[in-house]
Amino acid sequence: MGALNVAIEGLDTQPVVVLNDSARGRRVRIARHGACVLAIEATVRGRRVALADGHRNAAELVARPGSRFAVLAPFANRVDDARYRFEGIEHDLTPGATGAARASRHGFVRDAGFVIGALDADEHAASVLLATHIPPQAGYPFALDLAVRYTLAADGLTLEATLRNVGNRVAPAFVGWHPYFRLGDNALASWELTVPAACVIRTDAEHIPLAGEAAYQSLAQAPALDFRQPRAIGALELNHTYADLQAEADGRVRTRLRDPASGLGIAVWQERGVLLAYTGDALERGARASLALEPMESLPDAFNRPDCADAIRLEPGAARTFRCGVEIDTP
Repeated sequence: MGALNVAIEGLDTQPVVVLNDSARGRRVRIARHGACVLAIEATVRGRRVALADGHRNAAELVARPGSRFAVLAPFANRVDDARYRFEGIEHDLTPGATGAARASRHGFVRDAGFVIGALDADEHAASVLLATHIPPQAGYPFALDLAVRYTLAADGLTLEATLRNVGNRVAPAFVGWHPYFRLGDNALASWELTVPAACVIRTDAEHIPLAGEAAYQSLAQAPALDFRQPRAIGALELNHTYADLQAEADGRVRTRLRDPASGLGIAVWQERGVLLAYTGDALERGARASLALEPMESLPDAFNRPDCADAIRLEPGAARTFRCGVEIDTP
């Protein structure tokens, strides 16, 4: 068996794919249910450290509190009042529902039973391909195939999500990822965050972005939310989307999180889109124990935003891929 390898284990009745890099002391566990990452582990000074605050057991995986490490498709985050208009037609994702029951969040694949496809490993990487179908359903009369490939390599873990429109009509569709990260046992307040964004998205009380240009606020006008230079999170409560992200020379946008006490750090990267940072204050389990850094292909409520229309439009027979991941920096 090589330093990089892939295997299938079990979590109660749930199949789990394990990507292992024994040379660097790293391991990733991924459930077939929802194509959901359960664990990311790294070796730091001879000790295994958990970097992912994922679901701890099969019961949590099914109940999905906090949507930890969920793949989000065919939309990420919220759709305002679960209604949207596309190609001149009104759609209702929760017909007949009223009040709080009208909430529609994070797409349709969190409970999907993905098919485990190719398992591959060589001297450079270990990977798994998982696939599912999104059928036409209430408020979403479109048909999509979703393929998710996870790859563990020298630079960390990459997620590659491809949506393909297998129906006969143009569809609104985009993806996101909902990971929660931790850096050992030190408190979140002491971790240093860097977000290379020019603006933050202004929202209403339900976290729906304001209409049009009013949504985009320069970080120069919101200094409390400005992490363009690394600084400690402190007591700040974050549940904010950052936009106008600045890529580095290799084309990756990197949001960095570092524990100055240990030197351990990660960089959540993406090639485009927006980044939502959430300190988890409302979580029932593990509030402020980890930080959600969520790469998304488009804004929350993108189905209702003319400024997102081109980014989410998927023609019949067409496919679009969103790549993101996490790089690991061990001291």
